[in-house]
Parts: sequence; C-alpha cells; structure tokens
Amino acid sequence: MKKTEFAIIGFGKAGKTLAGKFASQGHHVIMIEKDPKMYGGTCINVACIPTKALVEEASLSNKLGGSFEEKAARFTKAMANKDVITGKLRDKNYHKLADNPNIEVLVGEGHFIDDHHVAVGDEVIEAETIIVDTGARPFLPPIPGINSKNIYVSESLLELTKLPKRLTIVGGGYIGLEFASMFLNFGSEVTVIQVEPTFIGREDEEVAAVVEMDFAKRGLKLIKSAKTLSFEEKGGVVTTNIEVEGKPLAIQGEVVLVATGRRPNIDGLDLAKAGVNLTPRGAIAVNEHNQTNVNNIYAAGDVVGGLQFTYISLDDYRVIVSALTGGPRTNANRGNVPYSVFIDPTLSRLGLTEKEAREKGYEVVVARLPANAIPKALILGQTNGLLKVVIDAKSHEILGAHLYCVNSHEMINELKMAMDNHIKYEYLRDAIYTHPTMMEAYNDLFSNVK
Repeated sequence: MKKTEFAIIGFGKAGKTLAGKFASQGHHVIMIEKDPKMYGGTCINVACIPTKALVEEASLSNKLGGSFEEKAARFTKAMANKDVITGKLRDKNYHKLADNPNIEVLVGEGHFIDDHHVAVGDEVIEAETIIVDTGARPFLPPIPGINSKNIYVSESLLELTKLPKRLTIVGGGYIGLEFASMFLNFGSEVTVIQVEPTFIGREDEEVAAVVEMDFAKRGLKLIKSAKTLSFEEKGGVVTTNIEVEGKPLAIQGEVVLVATGRRPNIDGLDLAKAGVNLTPRGAIAVNEHNQTNVNNIYAAGDVVGGLQFTYISLDDYRVIVSALTGGPRTNANRGNVPYSVFIDPTLSRLGLTEKEAREKGYEVVVARLPANAIPKALILGQTNGLLKVVIDAKSHEILGAHLYCVNSHEMINELKMAMDNHIKYEYLRDAIYTHPTMMEAYNDLFSNVK
C-alpha cells in the first residue's frame, strides 16, 4: 500500500495545478491518469487547443481559396500541425509533474475502495485528501446506426485526416457550431440539424439573428425542430434520417458529427464505495468549496457539471486551495463568467440578455455598434458582426454584453472586470485605448446608449 497526503484522480487543469501547488509546499502527491494521451486534460488534447489551432488554419485556408483538392491538402496539413502542438503540450505537462520529486504519476484507472483508499490496478493508495478531476465525455444518444465508422464525436473528429465534401452535424449547440464554422472555412458543405426551434436560443435574440444570417451567407444549411431517427451508411456515405414537422427528410454526407452534449466521467470510479453523492444529472455534487459530502474528498472541473470551461477548472483549483487554507474564495463568489464561441467571427457573452434583464425588472438601456464601424475590423478584413451591451438605466452599470465580432474573445474580459467591480459604462466610454484596436470600439459603443 502506498500512502500519500494527496491523491488526485485525473490530469486535468485543476488536478495538475493542485498537484504542482501541493508539491511546491513540500507535500507528497500521487497523480492518477488512465490515458497517457490525456496528460494535461481535455483542453490541451481534445478541445480548446487543437480546435482553436484548427480554427486559425481554417480561416487562413478560407482566405487563400482555391480548389477543393487544394483546401483538402491544407486540411490534412492542419491536422498534422495540430498533433504536433498537442503532443508538445502533453509532453510538457507530463514532465512538469513527473519530474517533481514530490509527485508520483501513476498510469491506470483509479477507483475508490472507501473514502480514504483508491485502487489503481493492483496498487492501493491511502490518501488523507482525494480530489477527482476526471472531466467529461461526449454523449451519444441511442439512435439506430450511430455506431457507424463514419460517425464521430468532437474528440474523434479531431483525428480525421481527409476533408469531407459534406459534413452533417447533429446538434446545434456551441461545439457543433464551432465545427460547422471551421469546416465551412476549410471548404466542406455543412448541414446542422438541431432539435430546438430557435437558433442558439440562450443568446440575445438580436445578436443570434445576425449570427444566423451570417452562417446562411457562408452556405450553412440549418434545419431546426428536427428529430434524428436513424443513420444508414452505404458506400462511404452516411444518410441521416430525420423528421421535421412530421415530414421525413434524408441528409447525406461523407462524415457525421454527433454533438449532443457532454456527460461527467464517473464510470468506473466506484464513488458509491466512498459514499460520494451525485447530482440528479449524474455529476459529482459539491458545495461552494468544491467539497463533496465526504469531508476529505473534493471534485473539480467538468466532472462537477455546470460551466465546462478550462478557466472554470482553473478557478476550481483556487477554490479548493482556499478551502484547505481557510481562504475566502468559493465557486459562489467567482463573479461573472464570460464565454466565447469560436465561430467566424467569434461570439462572446457575459451576463444577461436584454430579454432576461427586462424580465428581472431592470429598467434597461442598450448600446449597439455594428462591427463594420470599427477601423480595426476593416484592417483585419472581418467586418461582420454586432456589439450589444445591456445597461441598467438607473445605476449605469453593465448587466450583460454580447460581442459578435473579430477578437471579441479578448474584448469580453475587460467587461467582466467592469461588471465585477461595478464600474459605470461612462468609464469605458471615455477611457483612452490604443489605436487602431478592437478595444477602442468601446468609445463609440458606449456613446450609443439609448
């Protein structure tokens, strides 16, 4: 039996950062990871980093144009470049922990024996504190024919080396739309099938309408209110059989991406043996300190459900450190959380939509600015988009921001700081920004408050 102060199951963002922190303080840590291809976590290996690398390559390919064959060659090269990037980061993350004398990395699937003991193969680990950071995985609905070799989830699609002429995406959520945008730029014909009647219904209606219009101009075929019935593969072509308003419809493509959400990775952990409770949706239930109902067991990242972002996993690290040291940080006081959808251009969101703000009883004023009014957008050659900010008419504080424009993923972070610190919109309106930048659009945007 091995004894340690901290056992961490899962080499994700929170887990690896916690391991480094504890080790730097002289504590002994055992890091358990079942898949050597996942050192560093989901983001580095099968999500943020590889997909954003491909987003950049796709945008460049779109600008270069050319025949489908030329685009396909660039796609294959982009996939290879992506593997080089993820491989370097994975290796760096492994050695950052494995080379630390206070950290032992074990390869194997960890599962609980009880609340202080975890088994990895034939080895048993006794730990004072155990942290679970096993992430989430794509969800595959029970649709007939879904196990076809040409049907992928987001992670396996990243292993594709040949650009499909036609790509069918089942699921109109953010993951599906990022892949839709990427493959449109690479040169594929893309069809998105969604069960919802409204396109990105959680977003501000006005901004969502602009995004939908831009996707249509780019050639996306969007099918709403559709029920996917089955898949049939023949001769390298997958037929997706759907029903729209009671009428059957068949969509054909060489490749199908099923992007119907993600589920926490808890299978095989034997959480019940440790007495750990789950949420109704199958995530690990935690309190504001990311502590489970078992005092010495914590959980972090996607496995706890909620917002599935790398930066939330990183903040879970801060929350757990704070909990163990008596600090003030909790997952309830982390402030407003922004997010970005890396379509083309990027859609970034923070806080309330206009409709949500009015429903909550706020007296609202709105600032709007088309992206083509921003000099930097003209320089970058990306003038599509709309910037919209929802403001409390009484306090002049920002209630929500919806930025659909190039570099919005950078711009949204200043608005988070403004919201968290209750800064009135006039400060942003009158601030001095470098020129020419996208950020200086705030001068004009907040001059248009109505």
